[in-house]
Amino acid sequence: MVHVSHLGAKLSEDRAALEHEEQIVWTEKVEEYDYVRQSVDRSSSTRQRPVAWTGAGRRVGYAVLKPNAPSGDMPGRFIRRVFWVKEHDRSEEPEGTYRATAPSEAVDPRTVSPGVWGELTERAWGGPLVSE
Repeated sequence: MVHVSHLGAKLSEDRAALEHEEQIVWTEKVEEYDYVRQSVDRSSSTRQRPVAWTGAGRRVGYAVLKPNAPSGDMPGRFIRRVFWVKEHDRSEEPEGTYRATAPSEAVDPRTVSPGVWGELTERAWGGPLVSE
């Protein structure tokens, strides 16, 4: 079992950025994934084009912002969510490291929508969740 708890001020800032989302674009068929990893890119140079991905794994989706969304902390840079998977995630290796758990940034893609932070569900975790 995993305990779900408060994640602090950083999460509050990330959630505030969601108000400018217009759409979630999935670049793969994620409806069959138990989870995807959700991250916040604070330096995207575009509101609507695909978010560049240079991290580990591969990008499977991203948030598109409204045309009038303001810049983040730096002029001309926008805060956007990116969804991704690593080569050892359950979708890639069903019997691997995360067969009965999930990484800390995992969310069920069925709970993701514009302006809504994805959630860790029992399906995403691979077992029962316990709230604190």
